[in-house]
Amino acid sequence: MRALCGAVIAAGAMIGLGLTAIGIGTRYTREYVTQPDGGDPILVKLSQMDRPLVFILVFLTGMAVIGLGIAIAGLAYHHLRRDREHLWEKERATVQRTSV
Repeated sequence: MRALCGAVIAAGAMIGLGLTAIGIGTRYTREYVTQPDGGDPILVKLSQMDRPLVFILVFLTGMAVIGLGIAIAGLAYHHLRRDREHLWEKERATVQRTSV
């Protein structure tokens, strides 16, 4: 269940990051400034962006990292628990019963 919760958090953050990328692209499409010699366009830096977009970008990136961490830790704990259950069942099957 932990792994599923982490995967849902990570998936929501990834969808949010995709929508944020579309929003940033839409907002700063006209902000391209070409160099005088006709070279490559100069992109808008992170420090020049609107604060709400930067906040959303940082927040969703953090949520994606946290969600992936929860998913990986949840899967590791799940596999550890299943391994312990398997060893317990194996030990229980090898115990010989004596009749009275």
